Amino acid sequence: MAVGGGAGRALTSAVTVSGARGSRPTPGARRPDAETAARYKAAGWWSDESLGDRVRHHAQTQPDSLAFVTLDERLTWAGYSAAADRLAGLLVGLGLAVGDRVALQLPDRPLVHVGFLGCERAGVVVVGIGARGGRAEVAHLLDRSGATTLLVADDPALLIDELVADLRSRGSALSHVLAVRADGGATVHAVTTSGAHAIDVAPADDADVRPRALGPDDLFALNSTSGTTGLPKCVTQFQNRWFAFHRLAAVSGRLRPDDIFASVVPAPFGFGIWTSHVTPTLLGAPCAILPRFRPDDALTLLERERVTVLSCVSTQFLMMLDSPKLADVELSLRAMYTGGERVPEGRARVWEERTGGIVLQFFGSNETGAFSYTSLDDPVDKRFTTAGRLIPDMQVRLFDEKGADITAGGGPGQPGGSGPVLSLGYWDDEAANDQLYTPDGWMLMGDLVTIDADGYLTVAGRTSDFIIRGGKNISAAQVEELIGSDAQVSVAAAVAVPDDLFGERVCVLIEPAASHRQAPIELARINAQLVAAGVSKEVLPEYLVVLDALPRSSGAKVAKGELRALAADLTAAAAPGTTIDRRASG
Repeated sequence: MAVGGGAGRALTSAVTVSGARGSRPTPGARRPDAETAARYKAAGWWSDESLGDRVRHHAQTQPDSLAFVTLDERLTWAGYSAAADRLAGLLVGLGLAVGDRVALQLPDRPLVHVGFLGCERAGVVVVGIGARGGRAEVAHLLDRSGATTLLVADDPALLIDELVADLRSRGSALSHVLAVRADGGATVHAVTTSGAHAIDVAPADDADVRPRALGPDDLFALNSTSGTTGLPKCVTQFQNRWFAFHRLAAVSGRLRPDDIFASVVPAPFGFGIWTSHVTPTLLGAPCAILPRFRPDDALTLLERERVTVLSCVSTQFLMMLDSPKLADVELSLRAMYTGGERVPEGRARVWEERTGGIVLQFFGSNETGAFSYTSLDDPVDKRFTTAGRLIPDMQVRLFDEKGADITAGGGPGQPGGSGPVLSLGYWDDEAANDQLYTPDGWMLMGDLVTIDADGYLTVAGRTSDFIIRGGKNISAAQVEELIGSDAQVSVAAAVAVPDDLFGERVCVLIEPAASHRQAPIELARINAQLVAAGVSKEVLPEYLVVLDALPRSSGAKVAKGELRALAADLTAAAAPGTTIDRRASG
């Protein structure tokens, strides 16, 4: 397959699972096995060419064409390649070994892509951390991945000494922090027991750097995902799975090299990887990005750059749809990839009418990639009421609660698949991988779905306890653990409550500790303490309900179903940030 090409041949819609078999990677795998790689390359799904190769090609053949653009930055392919080479030389000069993990927490500017590409060319693995991640999350991911080097933006507002002291107090074994500039240069800080100290590092010669570059089958990134228990896990990423995803996208939206892309989702995560770091590069097309999403800024960027293909989560397009500015811009959209949460049919239809951007989506996850997708060729009602047709090469099956294959019956069941867009599972976490795979190697999602006779998949519910707020999966268990650590709280239960804009918001219902049965308990105080402790703001609850006692099931467990109904009722007319005290004396 020429991964930089256009849509290629049409994909069939039939699905065959008879005789298919899953293929769970061996524990600790850093690349697909040779037989799997050869099979998918022969079928045209995977390539022998890396993203670094493609960028170098564009830098030579269209050096002055745009690779990335923001409201105030423009980076050409030649500039992109040169900046990545400069950063790669520093990383190698620092003494990092091939395969070392390097954490990256950079804003969604061209710099984040320079960081990804520089690490690829240096032969080190990116640990992608969201720009808004709190210090507790950063420390956890450093520890989980084994990364001892951290890349941050060269920003006068960021105090490196304070950052290092905070992370070391949380147990991080940092050795170096690089404050990276837009041109790929960086101020290197060595971390010692006395703090962080700027040091001189001689960049390695290009002849020493080039042989180290990662290939498309190599582990090139780890990024975090919110599972149903505890802190984020690290998903293993290699480029060829995203090249296969690109091929699906190219077919579904008839993508072309003359398209102009915009991706307003964070780059370190799966949706952001393929929409801003992979697909535009494979096509040699420019990509417009935003350091922080604001609907008016996004509309300004879409109009100014004459964007034809937009990628965003549902909450973002709803915010743009509600912006008065939409009436004042002339857009050039022809397609919009969205998802991450429920796509409201009525609003999606209005979006298409007002912008011309046909709404498309993939059904999948950071771990699985995609099991189904909608395309420009699908009937309108199918695009709006289903998650699209199954991808034949993903060999999707349905399983019941006991693990039996119920594919033939059409479900509802838990979907599992095996194919060219799967990740290699979780990094160094066999317990989590045991939950991710069936015993015979099928990678699972935490949803319940049905599949009709024409191969269209429809989401019917969830098997996992998480909340999807604005496209971000928030672990209910993680929120409960955080809130439950407060001295005023005896038991905490986190549930989703419906929201017209974000799809869902986080509501926590608590039973006070015995010593605080009648004491005032306020959400603002609890959240302020969590922020001070380094918790990411994105996982903070937005409603707090205080009860004398949480309802229990017959097995003495908290009755989540009853709490969801109660929370939805109590918060229906309440503003986010509200504390609702329903104690007998409240």
